[in-house]
Amino acid sequence: MHILRPIKSTDFDALRQIAEESGHGFTSLPVNDDMLREKINRSEQSFIKQISTPQDEGYLFVLEDSETGDIMGTTAIEAAVGMTVPLYHYHQGKTVHHSPTLGVYNTVDILSMCNDYTGASEICTLFLREPYRKGLAGRFLSRSRFTFMADHSDRFSNTVIAEMRGVSDENGHSPFWQWLQEHFFSIEFPQADHLVGLGEKVFISELMPKYPIYANLLSEKAQAVIGNVHEKTKPALRLLEKEGFEHRGYVDLFDAGPTVEARLHNIQTVQDSSVAKVNICEPTGTGSLAISNQKLNDFRATFTEEALYHPQNNTLDLHPNVANALNVTSGDNVRIFKL
Repeated sequence: MHILRPIKSTDFDALRQIAEESGHGFTSLPVNDDMLREKINRSEQSFIKQISTPQDEGYLFVLEDSETGDIMGTTAIEAAVGMTVPLYHYHQGKTVHHSPTLGVYNTVDILSMCNDYTGASEICTLFLREPYRKGLAGRFLSRSRFTFMADHSDRFSNTVIAEMRGVSDENGHSPFWQWLQEHFFSIEFPQADHLVGLGEKVFISELMPKYPIYANLLSEKAQAVIGNVHEKTKPALRLLEKEGFEHRGYVDLFDAGPTVEARLHNIQTVQDSSVAKVNICEPTGTGSLAISNQKLNDFRATFTEEALYHPQNNTLDLHPNVANALNVTSGDNVRIFKL
């Protein structure tokens, strides 16, 4: 059985393995022991905080195979980004150069640096290890975080964003960054990417051009990748688009990957999910259901065919083994959605 739960300090070795496997461009999991331990500790503290508005919390989850104890993957939610360390994006816009006298009318694409997503909640750090990328595990890992947000909506902003990894080669070099490096920086993309992962972002405000950049001045290769995602990120983007996430012109400063957004209450999984009362028995299921226990620090979620939902009275027949894995008993409420 696959169980999604909050990360614990004992998961450090597994998280470090995931950080190594995730590769270049996955800035939210730097291969740095101190930073990874800090992420785990921050997550543990976030889950036990008593709060009523989103602040600087980070909720980190792991997907565990309950039979083997293997950690299959991870995902995370940042409650409110940009509150302590500025969050920068480029916004794609246009400017017009018009001369009626000369009969000239030119529309030019521009990139303007901004902090427009300050205070938004961010879903991030979604990674499923290679041996487990089959079946429903990836879809479950992506969608179940939305049920956690729905059940604890006071901890999150109504604007939810996801920064998608932009285009880079097998060595981690970004065509977009290469142009910026040539004109404004003197460091390679992997180094800049690593600094961001470590939270050292002051160099952005120090060296990044303050005025809008005319996109047609960039190299052809740099222009071609603006708003496009890394090949390995395309499945994750498709899942988010099905949830209702849209790209509204914001791209990453370094690799120009798109940032997509949605309103929490409009996310498809939130709209399609239902709250049901548990009845423990041995049902014959009719398809895979994802189930979360609606708890906070003791949050658990899984997907199973050993469950049967009765919409007429909002009850869920649940096998004892699944109920035990979710730490629920008869009469408890759970949130469910069809996977």
